[in-house]
Amino acid sequence: MTIVDWVGSLGVFMLLLAYFLVALNVISAKGLVYILLNLFGALIAGAASYLLNYVPFIILEAAWVLVSGFSFWRWVRGVR
Repeated sequence: MTIVDWVGSLGVFMLLLAYFLVALNVISAKGLVYILLNLFGALIAGAASYLLNYVPFIILEAAWVLVSGFSFWRWVRGVR
């Protein structure tokens, strides 16, 4: 595996971890841990997609970052 593969795998792991933790009721889908796992997971996976020049996943991860960033902004403002 290349460094790009490792970076992409880390990002995807973070995204899947967030999903599983919510599915198992370990964390809340409105909590900071979930939001940050999604935000940073999407950023990392998006960076790997960019390095691979794989446009469909660049678009997907960019959308995921925007949604997670908006959720983080709402969390900071106290809108839960």
